Formats: sequence, structure tokens, C-alpha cells
Amino acid sequence: MYYPDVAALDPEDLRILCDEYLKNNFIDPHVSEKLGVKRGLRNADGTGVLAGLTNVCNVVGYERGDDGSVRPVPGRLIYRGIDLETLVAEADTHDRFMFEEVIWLLLFGSLPSKNMLSRFCKLIDSHRELPHGFADDMIMNSPSPNLMNKMARSVLAMYSYDEHAEDNSLQNILRQSINLIAELPTMMVNAYQIKRRVYDRDSMYFHLPTEGQSTAEHILSTYRPDQKFTHEEARLLDLCLLVHADHGGGNCSTFTCRVLSSSGTDIYASISAAIGALKGPKHGGANLKVMHQLDYILEYVDNPGNDDEVRELLRKILRRQAGDGSGLIYGIGHAVYTLSDPRAQILKTHAKRLAYEKGFDEEYEMLCSIERLAPQIFAEEKGAKRVCANVDLFSGLIYRMLGISEDLYTPLFAIARVPGWCAHRAEEVEFANRIIRPAYKYLGTPQEYTTLGSRNG
Repeated sequence: MYYPDVAALDPEDLRILCDEYLKNNFIDPHVSEKLGVKRGLRNADGTGVLAGLTNVCNVVGYERGDDGSVRPVPGRLIYRGIDLETLVAEADTHDRFMFEEVIWLLLFGSLPSKNMLSRFCKLIDSHRELPHGFADDMIMNSPSPNLMNKMARSVLAMYSYDEHAEDNSLQNILRQSINLIAELPTMMVNAYQIKRRVYDRDSMYFHLPTEGQSTAEHILSTYRPDQKFTHEEARLLDLCLLVHADHGGGNCSTFTCRVLSSSGTDIYASISAAIGALKGPKHGGANLKVMHQLDYILEYVDNPGNDDEVRELLRKILRRQAGDGSGLIYGIGHAVYTLSDPRAQILKTHAKRLAYEKGFDEEYEMLCSIERLAPQIFAEEKGAKRVCANVDLFSGLIYRMLGISEDLYTPLFAIARVPGWCAHRAEEVEFANRIIRPAYKYLGTPQEYTTLGSRNG
């Protein structure tokens, strides 16, 4: 399939335009410090600027002393007052899927009774199919090489299928939220199948949802050509959804959702924008970057078990002398967590057995080496705050072990995070009730307007 270039320009014209921009535009980042600007809405000590209140989720990575100093502590992630590790332990102890229960917990703030949870699961189950004609008109007829963009467009398109799209009452927000949570996995798999056909020149498979499946089972069943999967595989995917379900109001995509929601716009615009924010490699797109970096390290390290060799390659990556030139060790470092990211530790523990069973032990052990060695390299090279492995370090390997295409790594993150986005949107609309509008300091200088005929060049 051929797509013409969008706004194609001659390379020389582009060079002139770039030169003109760079000649007249520059902002010295050091000026931010002088003016007290909180770049990235971050304080000088690395903590986030307090921008709002929430009951949904708490992300704990440090404690602030009476003198205002910040002390690192082991990371904790708390959904509606319940520690993530408690939820994971419940899933492990009773060998059950937990994502649907967490959806309820995030949306409503309480634990459902057995009967309520059963009815809720059936409600989600009954809304997995897309509206009549949606898959043909909105997905198959306009394929995309990037599924995050396709998912964002699909969510926006749902506006046209909702006669109450602009209704921001709580009742309608909850209706829309449940629909999107149920439908987005189907959108993702459909978008992937048509991408396979158009861009990969491969066969595509469209399977109808199977009644009674969890979200994780539904994804594997509709994704795989033969629809077969093991209980262990589905439980591991459910775990990934569980640990990604929310991460406080200040993370980039959730804050994006809250900013749009604060303006009074509809849910489809808000969630679509959040998907766009999550797509970025500094946010949800990092899990794919981790796997590319892992493959690179394994290719260029002669002895993966030699710490000195791994350490020096990591040092070169940090110095922009190796890797993709970004200077980033993907999967290491977090805006809040300092000593540990509980999500990373949970995925690391649960991935180990499958890694050895499926022959991914070399990849798993290298990720463990990166987790252990990278913080030392950061301290030596940057002298910065303590860093630890984040959730992205192990999530991509789990998806690879499950035979899931790289195309779906970040979209799966979006599937998991929609309940959190919807919970924060409801909170923003119901209780914040004020448009988010921070200030920017103007640094431009006065200039005289000259008539067109008197300008040179």
C-alpha cells in the first residue's frame, strides 16, 4: 500500500526553514534555574510539583523529613489504600485473575463483593465486541504501522458511536469508562491483525470474543491464530495488567488525561490524548526500547557473565558512545522510585521460572545484571540521585516469552492503564472543577515591525 508523503518539502527548503528557526529561537536551560522554573514540573530535589489531590493511587519512593530533606525508601505502589504486593499475593495464593477486581477498585474505591465482581466481569465481557461496522470502517479501512496511533484514533472515533458523548455526568462517565475498558483490547488486536496484513504482508486472524474470559485470556485468545494458551501464560499477562493499572495522578499520560478533562472536553478526547502521551519512549514506549537495548548488549558482549565487560558497555551507552546514542540505559531510573520499583520486583520474580522453562535464561540473567550494575555506573558517571530498575526492565521480556509481537508492547501498557485514566478523569471532573493552567515565563525581546517591502532577503 502506498501513502504519499505528508506535506513533502524539498530537502534544501527544509534546511533553510530549520536554519531560520534555530537562528531566532533558543532557550538556555540554565535560565530556568535562575527564574525558579520547575522544568518538567519537578522540584530542584527531583520530586514532583504538587499539582492536585487524589484518592486513587499513591506512589511512594521517598520520605520528606521535618527539615524538608528527601530520604529514599523502598518503593511502594498503593491502589485505593491497598498495597500492590497485597493484591499480587492474593492472586498467587488463590491462583486467580485480579485485573478485573482492580478495575473495580480503581473506579469505585472499594473492594467488590463476590457477587458484585461476578456481575462486573460479565458486564465487561458483554461489551468487548465493537459497535456494528466499527472494525470495518475505522480499523480495517485505515490501517496504521503504529498501533498506539491506531488505538488513539479508534478511541476518538468512538465519539461518533455515542449519542451521549458530551455528557459529563458521573453516570455517563462511568458508562463510557466501562465501555472503553472492555473495547480497547479488541481494538488493539484488530488493529494488529490489519497491520500484519497490510504492512507485514502476513496472514491476519479475526476471532470473536469468547464468553467468560478474563481480559488477559481475551487478549491471548483473540491474538493467537489457534486461540490456545496456558493458564500460567494468562496469569502472567494478568499480572502485567495488574501492575500497570495506575501510577498516580502525576505521571505523564494520567496528567494529560486530567488536563484535558479539566477543560470539560469529552472522554474520547481525554483518553486518546493519554494514549498519545504513553506512546513516547520516555514513558510507555520504554519497554520496547529495553528489549532493543538488551538485544544490542547480548550481541556486543562476548561473555554475558562477565560483570566488567557488561559494566563497560553500560558505561559507553551512558556516555552516548554505544547503543542508540540517547545516553539512556532503558529500564533504569524513575521520577519517584529511588531504592526500588515494586512493579519491577514483582515482574522479575514471576518471570524467572518461565524464562528458564522457555529458554530465555540468558536474556533474564542479563536484565538482572543490568539491574545490579547500572546504578553503580550512574553514580560514577553522573553523581546523581540513586536510581533503580523500573517496571519496563522486565515487562518487555515477559511479552516476548509469551510470544507477543513487539507491536503490542506499549499498547498492552495502554490497555492496563485505561482503568486508572478513567478513575482519575472521574475524580477531575467531579471534584477538581478547575481548568489546569500553569504559567510560562516569556523570554522574548521587543522588535519593531517593518513593512514587507523594506525587509532584506
